[in-house]
Amino acid sequence: MPAPAPTTTSATTSLAGKYLTVVLDNEAYGIAVLKVREIIRMQKITPVPQMPEFVKGVINLRGRVIPIVDLRSKFGLKAEFAERTCIVVVQVKLPNEQNVQMGLIVDSVEEVVTLNANEIEPTPDFGTRVDTTYLLGMAKVKGQVKTLLDIDRVVAPETVQAMHAVA
Repeated sequence: MPAPAPTTTSATTSLAGKYLTVVLDNEAYGIAVLKVREIIRMQKITPVPQMPEFVKGVINLRGRVIPIVDLRSKFGLKAEFAERTCIVVVQVKLPNEQNVQMGLIVDSVEEVVTLNANEIEPTPDFGTRVDTTYLLGMAKVKGQVKTLLDIDRVVAPETVQAMHAVA
């Protein structure tokens, strides 16, 4: 007999915690604070040939070379640099259990919010053609809906494969 599907409460309880909210094209997204290492201002990005379009290149962060992913182009949003555009450096866990740091270009950083399980809902079913594997859920914060991102799944697999192919 198959195991019962996890209940909504247990699934969302594990998602409760602190999230850094960032803005991409006027929409708010949440990244688990435990994944965030630091927030830095935009700087010169060295392009790397034959990368996917959303991989803008690499930066030198205190002697470490870190790949930079533009989340706006990754999600198919318009990507315009503004005064508040910045890079959120995150720790990403690869499928092989290795941890790497990556920079994510976002329009701006909003705040850190603490979410309870009752403020988080599972990702809605958008149909078969929409890939929602990189979404943890949807949070209701101060009357707004914020999309919670599974940052390991958003950037890791194809970005890391492309970076290792060039390295």
